[in-house]
Amino acid sequence: MEEEFHELTDRVRAELRSPRDLVAYERLLGLARKNTPAGREELARMLVAVERPLWAREIAAFVLGCAGDKRAFETLVLLLNYREPVRCATAAHALGRLGDPRTARAAAALATNPLRTAYALHPVRLLAELRAPQSVPALIATLERLLTPHTPYWRVALACVEGLGALGDRRAVPALTAAVTHPRLAAAAAASLARLGVHEEAPTGERAASEGAPSGGGEVEGASADGT
Repeated sequence: MEEEFHELTDRVRAELRSPRDLVAYERLLGLARKNTPAGREELARMLVAVERPLWAREIAAFVLGCAGDKRAFETLVLLLNYREPVRCATAAHALGRLGDPRTARAAAALATNPLRTAYALHPVRLLAELRAPQSVPALIATLERLLTPHTPYWRVALACVEGLGALGDRRAVPALTAAVTHPRLAAAAAASLARLGVHEEAPTGERAASEGAPSGGGEVEGASADGT
C-alpha cells in the first residue's frame, strides 16, 4: 500500500485550498500512519460525516479498504465509478485488498452498464484481478458489446481482452475470436487465445495496427479530461 498511499497523498495535497484544509490533511495522515483501532474508528466516522471534502473521504476509504475494513466499501464503490480516472484507480486498488464479497458484484454491475462505459476501465481491470465468479461473464458481456466498428471505448475492450486471457476461461473463446478482427484488439486477442490453447493469427494489417496502439493504460478515448 505504501507507494499507492504516497501517490494518493501527494495528489490530494495539491487539492488543498486553505490552512484549515492542511490541518485536516495532516491529521488524516497521522491517523493513517498510526493504524490503531481508535484511528480507524475516526476514519470510519469521516466517511459518513456531512460536509467532508471528497479528498478526505478518499484518503479515509483508501486506508480502511487496504486494512480490510468493510466500512469503506460504499465510498470505494462510489469512487470506482467517479468521473476522474485517477480516483477510480485508487479505489480499485483498495477494493482489490478489501476482501468484501460484494466487490465483484459491484464491479460487474459498473462494467456491464452501457451508460457508464466511459468509466468502466478500472472496474474491468478489478474484475480480472479479483478472479471472482462474476469476472468472466461480465468481461465477456462488456467485450461483446464493444465489438463494434470505431468504438470510442477501445481501451475498455482491450482491458477485457487482456483480462480474459489472464483468467484463462475457455468460455471467452468466441468473444476473443471475434476480437481478433478488430485492429486495436487483434494482437492482444490472439495472445489471449494462445493462453487458452487456441492459436489464431490476427490479419497482418490489423495485427500491425494493434501493435501500434497503446496498451491498456491511459484515458478512455471519447472521454474528456475529467472522464466525461
